[in-house]
Amino acid sequence: MFVGETGLGRVVKRTLEVMKALGTEDPEAVRRAGAVDLPLLQRYLNFWFSSSVDLFGSEVSSNAATTFANGIKGRPDESQYEDHACTDATIAIGVPDGAGGVKEETVSLRNAMNEVVREAYAKDCELGIRRWNMQIQRAGFGFRLALPSLRFRRRIGAWANVPTDLQGRSIARDAYERGLRDWLPSEADRSFVHSLMQRVVEPGKMAAWIAPPDRGVNNLAVDYEYVRLD
Repeated sequence: MFVGETGLGRVVKRTLEVMKALGTEDPEAVRRAGAVDLPLLQRYLNFWFSSSVDLFGSEVSSNAATTFANGIKGRPDESQYEDHACTDATIAIGVPDGAGGVKEETVSLRNAMNEVVREAYAKDCELGIRRWNMQIQRAGFGFRLALPSLRFRRRIGAWANVPTDLQGRSIARDAYERGLRDWLPSEADRSFVHSLMQRVVEPGKMAAWIAPPDRGVNNLAVDYEYVRLD
């Protein structure tokens, strides 16, 4: 998370610089200045976060229980827990109730290790979101970034192929399909981001869409000539 949080923080910082210089939050004006507008960044957050949470597997998994029992899978900061065996512990998880709502199921904690780790991942990502939102707030703008629900756009587990909105509320399939057009990057969005990928090699110079780092590698100057291209 460190590299992603720091890198995206620089993208947010540059966007805010452009917004303040232009005196507007208009996404098109920000794009014309060569920066990534905040609504576009939110759509990419929706895409990548919802894509990554499936990597943890199903909410209830016998494989997760086995790998935990054999010491292969563990919870983040496992040392903070008193019970490292979890043979009798249980946990309640939310699953679809079949009628558009949510019901709680109590399962063995060992079998729910995928979900435990997934929720820890979401909390870690939320720390980055909070930092970026603090940047936006300090710059004087009202826009706020947010993570989508862990239920949104799932392909694996209890919520696989269950249409929900960004807050995890079940919605009709046609409403979901319409919503995706606003919630995820469009082809035009992807083309715009691709157009920003221009080569910049002059020491100390940055692409128009990202702010300089606070310091260079090994605390060297940002404009230090790390690599010679001749």
